[in-house]
Amino acid sequence: MKLTQENTLSKPLLSQVLADYFELTKPGITVLVLASMAIGFLLGSTGSVDFTLLFHAIIGTVLIAAGTAAHNQYIERDLDKLMLRTSKRPLPTQRIDSKHALIFSMSLIFGGLIYLITTVNWIAGLVSALTAFSYLAMYTPMKRVSFSNVWIGAVPGALPPVGGWAAATGTISEPGVWVLFAIVFFWQVPHVVSIAWLCNEDYTRAGFRMLPKNDITGSKAAWVNLVCLLILIPISLSLYFMDYNGIIYLVGALLSGIGFLFYGYKFFAIKDKPSAKKLMFASIFYLPVVWIAILLDVIIL
Repeated sequence: MKLTQENTLSKPLLSQVLADYFELTKPGITVLVLASMAIGFLLGSTGSVDFTLLFHAIIGTVLIAAGTAAHNQYIERDLDKLMLRTSKRPLPTQRIDSKHALIFSMSLIFGGLIYLITTVNWIAGLVSALTAFSYLAMYTPMKRVSFSNVWIGAVPGALPPVGGWAAATGTISEPGVWVLFAIVFFWQVPHVVSIAWLCNEDYTRAGFRMLPKNDITGSKAAWVNLVCLLILIPISLSLYFMDYNGIIYLVGALLSGIGFLFYGYKFFAIKDKPSAKKLMFASIFYLPVVWIAILLDVIIL
């Protein structure tokens, strides 16, 4: 009886197991991917929104995004042990067996892909497949090679709204979808670089090269950020001038873009951790503000 009790106590509670698998999916990033996909779907829809189709697109996107995040942690499980910010994740602490994580992640990715192709359309499935492939097979290994990984990683990061547009329309040939892609692409670079500046010691410990080589003063990183932010403003405003959105979006995109640029300039001028932290927070607020402005524009106008 005592042995049975000890065995029972040694097993993790079901709630803890579920929590660990949920953590493996990086829910914060998955929600951001889902929001970006939904914005692409809404903006791509003409006339009334097909909510049944949107529901299927949400299910498929969640499965693939969660599976991609989980597989990324599977690939980097040994490297995550070396960083303070990731050392407590389920795989480095062996709360989840690596083989189980592999089965879990691949099941989500392929299950989501099949779901999208069968319930939405093959173009949406293709975009999602490209997103997962470029993130896992290109961006993830490049993180240990050179700073170019930031540009490579910005591609899968910017594809979710393209997938949403494809789900709604069955095409990705319209210019509006690539404006959305460009917004997320040029937003992501300063977002990632600001985080890399704050966590550089942690990244270096694991062998990740998230900042420009030999950039001791930070001038290269600051220039990269500033150029991306300067490009971001006219690109974001083009949705208004191309008649995809109205005045609500114009005001929201302009104000958020100027605010984001301001903190990018502060980092450019000072190049220290406090200015990098402010830029990071500005990046966290920027994209939701732009998405909300698009949403309000679609609902009201």
